[in-house]
Amino acid sequence: MTLGATAGANATTPSIGHGATVTVQKADSHKVVMPTRDTVRPHAAASNLVYGGGPVEHSPKVYLVFWGSQWDSDGNGVQSYLTNFFSGVGTGSDSWSTIMTQYTDNSGSRPSFNGSVLGGTWVDNGAAAPSNASANDISNEANNGAAHFGVSGPDADVFVVSPSGTSPDGFPNTGFCAWHDWNGNVAFTNMPYVLDAGASCGANSVQNQLDGFSIVGGHEYAEAVTDPEPPSGWVASDGEENGDLCAWMNLSALSLSTGSFAVQPTWSNAAGGCATSG
Repeated sequence: MTLGATAGANATTPSIGHGATVTVQKADSHKVVMPTRDTVRPHAAASNLVYGGGPVEHSPKVYLVFWGSQWDSDGNGVQSYLTNFFSGVGTGSDSWSTIMTQYTDNSGSRPSFNGSVLGGTWVDNGAAAPSNASANDISNEANNGAAHFGVSGPDADVFVVSPSGTSPDGFPNTGFCAWHDWNGNVAFTNMPYVLDAGASCGANSVQNQLDGFSIVGGHEYAEAVTDPEPPSGWVASDGEENGDLCAWMNLSALSLSTGSFAVQPTWSNAAGGCATSG
């Protein structure tokens, strides 16, 4: 886990996007960053994750918000790729997500997977996504998505997927591929158009140019399941989460009912290391 600067600590700007106005929520100060492949630091002997007293996602759901009218054109098929990936995650063909069922919270409950984790998709195309969205803009758009889907709370993970050619929170020039956070309303992920960063964010790592979307998206999803309100969930002693401890290691193809997708392992306390099934 890399803790970034406070995201929107003095947020007062109106929400950005299409649809009903949403009350601005302040983004949390614990933005959790996935580093690019060329900046990830080597790990010393990793320690198991330790529970911090906060929630885990009991019934994880991912809501994909494709932000901006730029998504009206999607020649690379990113919308279909991400939709198919999360449609397959959580189903009976997914032995990768089940690694996370070992992590309970103080209620004694644990993540459970009884079908697709995809809660819905929305192309918010009422206006163009900003070329240089701030962390607070991204948080606001996550709230717009939450309002559109009628969801809130830590089980709802809103992915704000930015279009090609945009630089959400400084991507791709600030050393990260994506990050996740909690804004007091929902768990949310800043999911840039990682293909714009090429191999640094996973393109052509396993199968094809879209590999980075499932590697990076899967990394953020797994971390939100076990630590939706960072860093109150399951975190290692050095501050890293289950995805961080295994970032860019032993990438492989995960076969789901909806297709084959590149993923990384995640940390398993039960195995004492990085695992691709559990």
